[in-house]
Amino acid sequence: MNRNIYKIIPVLLLIGALSSCKKDFLHVVPKGELIATTTADYTLIMNSIKFYQYTNGLPTLLLGDDIVAEESYFQYATASAKQLFQYQGVIYKVGDTPWELENYVNNLYTCNKIINEVMASTEGTDDQKKSLLAEAQATRAWINFQLINFYGKPYMATTASSDPGFPIIETADVSQNSFTRGTVQEMYDFIIKDLTAAIPALPVQNVVRTRMSRVAAEGILGKVYLFMGKNSEALTQFNTAFTDISGISTPPRLYDYNVELAPGGSFLPAGMYGPNYPGNDPTNMTESLLAKTFNAGGYNGNGFGTDGLELNPTTQALFGSSDLRLQLYTDHFMYAPTLPGGRIVKYAMQYAWVGLQLSDLYLMRAEVKARLNDLPGAQSDVEYLRKNRMPASDATVPSAIAGDQTALIKFIIEEREREFAIEGYRWFDMRRLSVDPIYSGATYTHTMYTIAGGTTTYPMPPERMVMQLPPNIMVANPNFVNNP
Repeated sequence: MNRNIYKIIPVLLLIGALSSCKKDFLHVVPKGELIATTTADYTLIMNSIKFYQYTNGLPTLLLGDDIVAEESYFQYATASAKQLFQYQGVIYKVGDTPWELENYVNNLYTCNKIINEVMASTEGTDDQKKSLLAEAQATRAWINFQLINFYGKPYMATTASSDPGFPIIETADVSQNSFTRGTVQEMYDFIIKDLTAAIPALPVQNVVRTRMSRVAAEGILGKVYLFMGKNSEALTQFNTAFTDISGISTPPRLYDYNVELAPGGSFLPAGMYGPNYPGNDPTNMTESLLAKTFNAGGYNGNGFGTDGLELNPTTQALFGSSDLRLQLYTDHFMYAPTLPGGRIVKYAMQYAWVGLQLSDLYLMRAEVKARLNDLPGAQSDVEYLRKNRMPASDATVPSAIAGDQTALIKFIIEEREREFAIEGYRWFDMRRLSVDPIYSGATYTHTMYTIAGGTTTYPMPPERMVMQLPPNIMVANPNFVNNP
């Protein structure tokens, strides 16, 4: 094996445009070359922890309307966290390194190296090389899906061909210095092209869930179609993913909170950070189809993530009293008195799972079934999840909702709020729902509970459905027009 492979991970560091005003966009990618010659070398690259365990916080967590903040704690948050919470346009100053570009563009560079080189590697079979190529393509698609949802407008078929997108980067060439933003449509087309090319060559179940599998890619492709409003195409992919899951020897499964949070259950005894469930253990991939985590703060004064954040009382009201997910919350910050007004904190969440979770797959399929007017099918999927989160007697969708298409769609969206509260999912949902006629006219606000005992509100302006490109990228690419 090429011993230089051990030099690969240390050189995956950012240089250039995000830390100084360099003249080209790809100076955000690693300095130097990835040295790999054998197929096994490229396999090791795909195993890099940088693909699945992000040590940064999650900006989308600060943008969802499922949070409020307590000034006495949130005053110590980073400047960028405060600006995100206040729905400001300029989040980063010149010299800042936005995490989403540090991590994702870094990973794009690595994926492109594999895509462009692995078929010429030595000592591997043709099938092994094609499988690695497919992994890199599908992983690139997942990354681009994140980036277009940060920096491009929510997908609308009538405007996507003119809405500014994010640069499509297909090379790992740091000397490239000409980039265009392209359009939202071009990026979605590229994502779909990567996924459809990759799926046939991917293993149904990979060696570890941190790496892309056919099941995960099918689910992600379905999610892409859902975000485009293509519900029939999304349902096809979700159904195929569930069919493939049934053929896996050790498939992902949902934890039954009725069992795991009962005496003797695996989530107990609770520790300093709450029950021992996946949100507190980045190695617990039981519910993951594609396992990727971000640090979600720590309830421990680290100044970012969930520190100072509480569950929005409006979101809290969506939970029934028997919902066992409430056991992931507490009524006080660490070493602090009880919060006023019955507000609660999600202390049992050191990590947010953002790759593709089985609960997400159930809820997305339920949603598209409801949108396609398969109300019994939608009800079945959402109730399957709920039966694993609360007593079965309370998991049934009320009959008045189950028989009403719009009401059921809204119930499923609310179930997403309950399942993924304060985990960074909500802003992506807010984005796509902003172009959904069912949610026409919806507004969003953040509330700060002040030290003086009052409140300060920060209404979300419509343009904050898109993040601005950071200053250094704009300086390095004067031809770009920034988001408002």
